[in-house]
Amino acid sequence: MHSQHLPFKSQEYVHGQSAKLILMLGHSLIKDSPCSQPANTASHQCLTVFNARFRKAQKIHLSLRPEENCLKILVVYDTTSVKRNTEKVAMTMSEVLKAKGFDVDCVYVKDIDLANVKNYDCVLAGSPTQAFRATGPIMQFLDRFAKDEFAGKTAAAFDTQLQSRMSGNAAKGIEKKLEKLGFKIVMPPLVTYVEGKMDEVHLKEGELEKSKKYAEDLANKLHQ
Repeated sequence: MHSQHLPFKSQEYVHGQSAKLILMLGHSLIKDSPCSQPANTASHQCLTVFNARFRKAQKIHLSLRPEENCLKILVVYDTTSVKRNTEKVAMTMSEVLKAKGFDVDCVYVKDIDLANVKNYDCVLAGSPTQAFRATGPIMQFLDRFAKDEFAGKTAAAFDTQLQSRMSGNAAKGIEKKLEKLGFKIVMPPLVTYVEGKMDEVHLKEGELEKSKKYAEDLANKLHQ
């Protein structure tokens, strides 16, 4: 069983179930082994049977463990609205990817540890669209790295924007920067729409569902 196909939240459950399995096999050992037979049976025979069955249980336990080297994904975002719309999109995608078995960190751009970015196999970078482009913090974050520094790794961009020809598009600028850094763009940008005025700007109905579907499609791409 490969960890990338194992739901992230079920890993502790699997460990718990396999531990129970070891205990169950231990009980069956006591019931069926020479230990439950007349005392004239050699004690070392009992120990031999116990060791054999315990090793079998350990093998089953290890076969159920997720692999330690599952794909690591960084979802990094800026968010500026009162309702933190871009953050909601980022967190929604992160939860879906975790459920698909990936090792995911979802981090606000101002909290990012630059030294750790190279440890990720895939980066999703997103921002609200402001003044027709991505916000300063997300672009400044990307500008910290050298051209082709992430060659061989994958990435995708996302944004939130008003559904208008005049709104601009943050994701396009983010995607271009990711390409310059050497990332292979694995999916077209995710564009999610907002509506409302000033402090009441919020995601339009259905946009979080769109984000979930995007993350599911991305997971399938990364599994290929």
